[in-house]
Amino acid sequence: MTREDIFARLTDIFRNVFDDDEIVLTDSTTADDIEDWDSLEQINLLVAIEKRFNIKFQLADVSHLENVGAMVDLVARLIA
Repeated sequence: MTREDIFARLTDIFRNVFDDDEIVLTDSTTADDIEDWDSLEQINLLVAIEKRFNIKFQLADVSHLENVGAMVDLVARLIA
């Protein structure tokens, strides 16, 4: 799966979790860029990503995610 494929799937997930079809993700997108992205939505987001990609995050991995680009890289590593 390419990085672009991961971005496309993550975009769908973000749009569903935040109920906003206007979300456009970039490598530098952070919680500050999405209005309702708080700690509760972070959990919902991570669970949705795990289900969609059939992966399991470790707390140590997700605690250091600074932006969507880092999230894409983590997903890519876990599905490889």
